[in-house]
Amino acid sequence: MMSDDEFEAPVGASVWERQMFEFLTSHARRESQMLDGYLSAAEASESKAFAYLVGLLMEDERRHHRQFSDLAKSLKTEAELSSAEPVVPRLDLHRGDREAILRLTHELIANEEDDAAELKRLRKELRDLEDTTLWALLVETMQLDTAKHLAVLHFIEQHAKRRHL
Repeated sequence: MMSDDEFEAPVGASVWERQMFEFLTSHARRESQMLDGYLSAAEASESKAFAYLVGLLMEDERRHHRQFSDLAKSLKTEAELSSAEPVVPRLDLHRGDREAILRLTHELIANEEDDAAELKRLRKELRDLEDTTLWALLVETMQLDTAKHLAVLHFIEQHAKRRHL
């Protein structure tokens, strides 16, 4: 959560930085309101399945709220030319052992690809249960998470391969 002073625009910010900060902080506020709505919906329902699924959505919304807050805090740190490190670190893969980063990233990609294949098989196995359980849906959301993990790892791989200019 962001405190009230963290919602104050950065001092000395450019027009773009102020606009971006306003967007990020207003979205963080909206995410907070969405969480309240999800919680109310889950509590009002007698359906355990609905409450369970809304709980999963709330986990994502909490993460989104934190990420928007982190982006706003980082933008403020950068715009104010603070000596503090931003909450979201700068892209500094060039500082690490490039070969080690790439080796580990390739291992993680292979693991995620194996996971994707297993989830695909499992999803097919659960086809007959789609109308009676949440299992197929949960596996489907795990497939989406695995795709996200692969996107992150490919980002790391792409940037670790670059030589710092």
